Amino acid sequence: MKSLQDALYNWLTIKVVCDARPNDTAAKQTEQFFSRLLEEDHQLSHLSVMKESPFYFITFWKDGSEQQKRFPIEMIDVMLNQIELTPDKYRNVDE
Repeated sequence: MKSLQDALYNWLTIKVVCDARPNDTAAKQTEQFFSRLLEEDHQLSHLSVMKESPFYFITFWKDGSEQQKRFPIEMIDVMLNQIELTPDKYRNVDE
């Protein structure tokens, strides 16, 4: 994934799902994949997330300096909202 913006968006979207569903193995594995991608392909470290309406803020270190990106909450929470509306379609594979 060449775009840092896309990689951060994908990581944050699945991280929100993972945080809300700590027993969801598939979500955890997907979050780990995107986390490695951010570290290895984009050389990011020290990622942290803060939610302050109307945005999620991701703070990270890249090239020796702290940087920040923001994403609208409604855009990031779409996947979690869909899962919560139809939980039978998103069962944990280990259950």
